[in-house]
Amino acid sequence: MTPEIFKYTVTFAYAILVLWLSWVGMRRTQDIKGFAIGNKDMSPYVIGFTLAASIASTATFVINPGFVYVDGLSAFLHYGISASFGILAAFIVLTRGFLKLGEQHQALTIPEWIYHRYQSRELSLFFAFINLLSITFVVLILVGCSLLMTGLFPLDQKQSLLVILVFVFSYVLMGGTYAHAYTNTLQGVMMLFISVFLFVQGFKYVDGGFLQALSSVGENYAAMVNPDSRLYYNFFAVFISGFVITFALMLQPHILTKVLYLRGEHDIKKFIATTVVVGFCFSLMLAIGFYARFAGLEIESQDVVVREYLLFEFGSSAVGQYVLTFIFLTLLAAGMSTLDGILVSLSAMVINDIVTPIVGKLPSALMWSRVLLVAVGLVALALAWNPPALIGLFAQKGVYGLAAASAAPILFGVLYQGAIPKGLVFLAAFLGLTVHLILNLVGGVANPAVSATIAVFVSMTLIGVYLMSVRVRR
Repeated sequence: MTPEIFKYTVTFAYAILVLWLSWVGMRRTQDIKGFAIGNKDMSPYVIGFTLAASIASTATFVINPGFVYVDGLSAFLHYGISASFGILAAFIVLTRGFLKLGEQHQALTIPEWIYHRYQSRELSLFFAFINLLSITFVVLILVGCSLLMTGLFPLDQKQSLLVILVFVFSYVLMGGTYAHAYTNTLQGVMMLFISVFLFVQGFKYVDGGFLQALSSVGENYAAMVNPDSRLYYNFFAVFISGFVITFALMLQPHILTKVLYLRGEHDIKKFIATTVVVGFCFSLMLAIGFYARFAGLEIESQDVVVREYLLFEFGSSAVGQYVLTFIFLTLLAAGMSTLDGILVSLSAMVINDIVTPIVGKLPSALMWSRVLLVAVGLVALALAWNPPALIGLFAQKGVYGLAAASAAPILFGVLYQGAIPKGLVFLAAFLGLTVHLILNLVGGVANPAVSATIAVFVSMTLIGVYLMSVRVRR
């Protein structure tokens, strides 16, 4: 079998398998609850794999290695080490309380969780609207996947965008959460294998020692804090912001709502352990940024570092082309594994938390949820058609803003059992979003993680000072 025939055969087989898993999911999806969070009959290991794949996505597998290529060790520590600790801390702190309240009120989405916790429909609507910022991450995934597809098939980027969108929608529209979970488990296994394989395969570039290889690029490239970088220039930017913003990112609807898939508290430890171990293995993909630099590749756009490195490593030999097909297909799967989760959560949220409270219960919420999936996809396609430079930073502006707004209301909502004034919660969320956007867009803070972390501290300080004053008065 020639490499070309192999490429199309494997791709067709993967597509058929994903669609079959989606059909299985469709048979188990009877209503909007099943579409949004399933029927609480999935293994915690499946849910953990699903979550790890959702967290990793195109950012970890395609876009973020470009930051490592440009800025070196500081970027790796930011996205790899600090972020991993942020993920672990978030789920240790939040999982039990969020699941308990979610089960008590049968919440399907984060805005609905906010409604039940704070008893405010206005606050719930506010969170539903700001959660639409997740669409910036949809754009990142679409662009990242389209860049990969141009390296695999004779398509331009716009044609690739259309193919990816149609394929993902074809299986998510059928099965919702079950399609998302089943396909993510398949895609997650592929991602796990490839991330470890590529990490080990690149060892040939560090024969003289990893630190020596880093130093050969430049002194600051090998430094834990890179003063030459406009993004990772001090301890706060590398470590504090990496930890805080990743902790806050776990509050995104397509991530934290995975907790609601669990059958009960007895599944929490298995769920967290699976998520953290698999997620750490995925983060090994960041090393491709180092390997591309060590190999001497001169790449103008950091968004295409992974694609160019893979073509350089595997594109020149017949055997390498077989390997390249499987790798590219896996990286595409990494993007789709997050894209489908965001689409499911966004469509369920719009119906459940925006449309229903405003116009009343719809006669067929499941059907309308699927209709809205298409609408979200079309908006994302329009934004991705002519993408901005450095798509990673574009996505971070929106998604980190959502994280900054959500952090204090959800964290205090889980950890503090007493009443918190609704107006204070709204003000904290509003400050989290606006402080981040002001600092990042006009305040000269280039790294969205830094501006969002400052915004999180401002937001949390507001509620924290209030609760301390209440305690003192008592």
